[in-house]
Amino acid sequence: MIGRLFTGTGGFLIDMAERAGFTILLLARSTRWFGNALGRPREIASLGYTYGVRSLPVVIVVAAFTGMIVSLQTGLALAQYGQQEIMGSIVAIAMCREMGPFITGLILTATAGSSIAAEIGTMNVSEEIDALEVMSIPPEKFLVAPRIFTLTLLCPTLTLLTMLLGICGAAVVAHAQLGVAYSIFFDNAIDALRTIDWYFGFPKDLYTGLFKSVVFGISIATVACANGLTARGGALGVGQAARNAVIVSFLLVLIFGYILTWILYR
Repeated sequence: MIGRLFTGTGGFLIDMAERAGFTILLLARSTRWFGNALGRPREIASLGYTYGVRSLPVVIVVAAFTGMIVSLQTGLALAQYGQQEIMGSIVAIAMCREMGPFITGLILTATAGSSIAAEIGTMNVSEEIDALEVMSIPPEKFLVAPRIFTLTLLCPTLTLLTMLLGICGAAVVAHAQLGVAYSIFFDNAIDALRTIDWYFGFPKDLYTGLFKSVVFGISIATVACANGLTARGGALGVGQAARNAVIVSFLLVLIFGYILTWILYR
């Protein structure tokens, strides 16, 4: 019994290490083809529409209601001390530093990540990947690099939208529920960002949030492509690849978010 437990645990750890190594190598091999991806603007635009524009309704709703929830819960607590007017500062810092990139990363994981894994997984089990290799076309060049490049650009773009919508949603709740004037809310939000160190003409909270979103975009796309390329076993394998891609990407968004915050704000 104990021997089976150790054997199963060891096999699981070895499999995880192999998958992690394959994913890292896939990213390294794909970066050399980013220049080629730039030469295919129509494909990049098509992927951006598929993974970005079609995700906009979800991004808009989730971002707005996240800001509204943060504003309501924070405002109710601050109102007990008569400090509800500083809600703009709290929401602006929270959305730019953490919530904006985090929410966008999770949304893209559920929409783009699962879609990429399913697409490439279907191509893999139907032997289309083998056909590319027979024609001497590297999958990293034709499939992986454009998707990583697209999500690397898409994630910070959607993160900016998430930050803006979250702050605006919070302002509406602060005004409607707690009587905070819009001018006071937005003045405090702008002042809060201005008091943080500025680099390259931007507040630190803003560019660190965007940097996080770039890391999230690369991670989500790479993990999804890796799981698609290793899919086996027909439709069941494709579904499992999409599920694994979502799970691993969720975990990486959480882990990388914490690590980057610790590095940038310690």
